[in-house]
Amino acid sequence: MRVAIADGDPEIIEYLGNIVEGQGNIYSGYADGTSLSNALLRDTFDLVILDWNMPGKNGMQVLKWMESAVEDRPPVIMMASRTAKQDISDALNAGADDYITKPEDRNVIAARINALLRRNTGVSAMEKTAQFGNYLLDRIEQTVRFCDKEIALTAKEFELADLMFRNRDRTLSRRYIMETVWRTNAHLATRTLDMHVSRIRSKLVLKPENGFRIFTVFGYGYRLETLGNGR
Repeated sequence: MRVAIADGDPEIIEYLGNIVEGQGNIYSGYADGTSLSNALLRDTFDLVILDWNMPGKNGMQVLKWMESAVEDRPPVIMMASRTAKQDISDALNAGADDYITKPEDRNVIAARINALLRRNTGVSAMEKTAQFGNYLLDRIEQTVRFCDKEIALTAKEFELADLMFRNRDRTLSRRYIMETVWRTNAHLATRTLDMHVSRIRSKLVLKPENGFRIFTVFGYGYRLETLGNGR
């Protein structure tokens, strides 16, 4: 999972980043609301941790902007030293999914992060097998069956296919896919990603008549679209 952390204090970014990485996730830190906003337009995240009192756009301004500007908006945890019930209510009504008052215990923060990531991922990500239309994914054997016919995939091809099926109808940035599947940054040759996308498109016969197709979002990434009989 990828988490964006925005806070004016670099020590807090590092502190929260250590919690995120301790759960096996990846984070990117942003020192102000403007840089976070720019990142949200060009990249994909599973969770945003947002400081209320940031330079530039503050947390509330970013939160309200996200509601209309960010497609497939990720869940948001608002963090602030404000303890008034009205402030908490305002943040939740503006679209925050959770509110953490600073300072908070490390274990509590970790539990809140994990709860939202788990909710955003969905139950299917934890299951041994998952059915998507006529496609059955076996995460133990790393195989895909289509209409009872087994399709052989390499380990990376299976991870990519599983990621895209779990995030169907959600546009994923190249960086998000690279860091999730290859556990590396965006400097990985784009040819590698494009080649793997082409392979799973061909091997799994991802065509409209089979209920799914991979759509290229130029300059951003890919989206696995669900069509009529794929639901």
